[in-house]
Amino acid sequence: MVSIDPTAVLWSAPERERAGRPLLVLLHGFGSHEGDLFGLSPQLPLAPVVASVRAPIALQQGGFAWAPLASQADAAAVAEAANETAVALLAWLDTTESTSIGLLGFSQGGALALQLLRHAPERFAFAVNLSGFAVLEDNGGDQRLSHVRPPVFWGRGTVDDVISPDKIEYTEGWLPDHSTLTARIYEGLPHSISRPELDDANAFMREVWAAV
Repeated sequence: MVSIDPTAVLWSAPERERAGRPLLVLLHGFGSHEGDLFGLSPQLPLAPVVASVRAPIALQQGGFAWAPLASQADAAAVAEAANETAVALLAWLDTTESTSIGLLGFSQGGALALQLLRHAPERFAFAVNLSGFAVLEDNGGDQRLSHVRPPVFWGRGTVDDVISPDKIEYTEGWLPDHSTLTARIYEGLPHSISRPELDDANAFMREVWAAV
């Protein structure tokens, strides 16, 4: 049974200061950990409480993952793992309190943010997908997602050599039909997050939350 370790979640505010505030959930990339994106907290909007979650799969080489890589398993196994992890994240979110929930994921964490939308599109204010992609499958939630069309920010660089062209092509075709999409491409950006990209993502998040 896949589960999220609540003791490994990093919070930007103590529990007594979280009530009545929106929640921004950070989802790190493959092989990373909860402390990675949490370092961005001072540069993110101040209104929400930030919770940086550790992925549930411990890797032999160190770090954690939300699902196997496509090079390690076939598409069906990757999709199954992504769905199991999304269900585990939803169960963990049931233990939290917030007025609104937003998602920000990098790389594989961005894929999990979109997978959460597939499972519960009405539950989230938005998803920010940085240098990420959409999982190559339909878990049955795509039709509902295409009706809800939650706001999604997708940022990526022109020299990202980590996310394969087939994943980019699939995501380019899938996102416009399943979200209210804001897409940005950054010249010369590799598989990382730039200051201009973060500024654009922050502006997107503030605008969406202002309208909630």
